[in-house]
Amino acid sequence: METDLRALARVEEWYGPHSSTAADWPVDALLLAKGTTTVSVVLPARDEESTVGDIVTTIRRDLVERLPLVDEILVVDSHSTDATAVRAAAAGARVVAQDAVLPHLPPLTGKGEALWKGLAASTGDIVVFVDSDLRDFGSHFVSGLVGPLLVDRRIQFVKGAYERPYTGEDGVARRGGGGRVTELVARPLLNMFWPELSGFCQPLGGEYAARRSVLERVPFVTEYGVEFGLLVDLLQVAGLDAMAQVDLGCRTHSHQSVTALGRMAGQIMLTAWSRLERQGRVLASRPPAHTLLQFGLEGQADVVDVAVAERPPLASLVLEEDVA
Repeated sequence: METDLRALARVEEWYGPHSSTAADWPVDALLLAKGTTTVSVVLPARDEESTVGDIVTTIRRDLVERLPLVDEILVVDSHSTDATAVRAAAAGARVVAQDAVLPHLPPLTGKGEALWKGLAASTGDIVVFVDSDLRDFGSHFVSGLVGPLLVDRRIQFVKGAYERPYTGEDGVARRGGGGRVTELVARPLLNMFWPELSGFCQPLGGEYAARRSVLERVPFVTEYGVEFGLLVDLLQVAGLDAMAQVDLGCRTHSHQSVTALGRMAGQIMLTAWSRLERQGRVLASRPPAHTLLQFGLEGQADVVDVAVAERPPLASLVLEEDVA
């Protein structure tokens, strides 16, 4: 109990000074702080032709042409079968195929792979990650996330916070209904094992920014455990006081099926387990199973693989190539 109370006090101490809103970071003021710092926005995209073009257009219009806060917009096309790449390029993004980045490496799959390849292919001192399925996107998502990084050199990582409504089949948006895996899996795990991170409102959210120098020091889980893994690893590498969050308002996007959420939950749990092992906090005679038995509406059983691969810190890869 005493340990729990100390952790809670630490979070309360951190929360106020390290939490802000997008409105606290007006773009014209950020331009004064930007100096020679370069900013890249990276969007991982797979079959997002209906939304990716609008997101790129908004960023380019507001943060490249009107006010030059962003230096690069990069879309990583993750094996799309629709017009995602065409729409993104037409809107003004530089588009790279996921497997075309570092092609000498065996290709892997998953969102984390696209993010890692985006980090490798981008050039900015600050890298902003934005999901490409967002609806009602505003450029304040980007400016809000880079604000603390441009103004305070001590800050290394900024996570987006927001309201996530859930829109059901009836078309009615329900406040607080989104983020089901967050509330049922990620938040309990963080509170139990990494309580310092319990102050982050959206630990699995896809909008965050960081300095390239710190992102290149941590591994990237290739599947949907990537955000969870980054949060835990960056806590160890940079420390809680170098992390912040910014309230971006409301975030609306497409929703996954319950079956898909089950697979995501399994990947996040395996990611958490791997971090606990590395930190010497769990001992097991054998590794956890990587398969999940799911049942359909008619009771049919389906075995799915929820194993997660991992890319090493990008800095270590660069060092190996330099030595070679």
